[in-house]
Amino acid sequence: MTDKVSIDLTGPAQTMLTTLYLKALDADFEQPVLGDRFAKEAIDRIDYDWRELGVSGTWAPLVTVRTAQYDIWARQFLAVHGPCTVVHLGCGLDSRVFRIDPGPDVQWYDVDFPGVIALREQIYPSRPNYHLLATPATELSWLDQIPADKPVLFLAEGISMYLTEEDGIALLRRVVERFPSGELQIDFYNWVGIRSQRMQTLVRRTGSTLHWAVNRPDDILSRVPGIRLLASATLFDASTAERGSGPFRAVRRAVTVLPPVRKALQYHRYAFGPVT
Repeated sequence: MTDKVSIDLTGPAQTMLTTLYLKALDADFEQPVLGDRFAKEAIDRIDYDWRELGVSGTWAPLVTVRTAQYDIWARQFLAVHGPCTVVHLGCGLDSRVFRIDPGPDVQWYDVDFPGVIALREQIYPSRPNYHLLATPATELSWLDQIPADKPVLFLAEGISMYLTEEDGIALLRRVVERFPSGELQIDFYNWVGIRSQRMQTLVRRTGSTLHWAVNRPDDILSRVPGIRLLASATLFDASTAERGSGPFRAVRRAVTVLPPVRKALQYHRYAFGPVT
């Protein structure tokens, strides 16, 4: 892994470069939100002028608060289950499997577009019980490749907004139908996040389009039978938001009087299957 890895990505897949870079910047902070040393190592392996992204560490909490929150929820799921399966959809270049370092009873699947998976194979090492699936999220037959004999953690971070509502609901229903029990951990934009997409530098630069707005957990509970809400948070009231930088904390205080803006980025956690 001494040679630099070249990249050639378009559309939503490009966003993973910015999220990876912001995680790497966060790792150098005196008090990081995520502290992802794997992200730092990954950007050193990629042949790319990171200055072209036009982002600074001030932006980092927009990514790291979310990722750190889902790391906490994922660890909680693993702590109360024995043998289980993790499906990390839209994994991008995130190093969650290495940060969490699950035990030998966990089968872990990272799922993303073929070009993304090919890039992961060049940047990250393999490990026991770790699998890569190269597929678009909406071609639901990919779920048939994952054994359905254990509880599953279905974790989809930063992907729902790129799906249509029809495709997103079909995906969540298929997960609940296929696996005997588990959790859905997934983030959403509300209507403010979707309508303001042309003001979002990352979306505009990649030529992406955001589609699916979810304003409250009831929007999902009413459309996906068999699930129950375990927790929900937003970018500004997640437990990990306390670790954010000074500018982030200032914005956090300001949006308390603007509920639609405060809830623009939402993190949801649902369970399904028998209650244990």
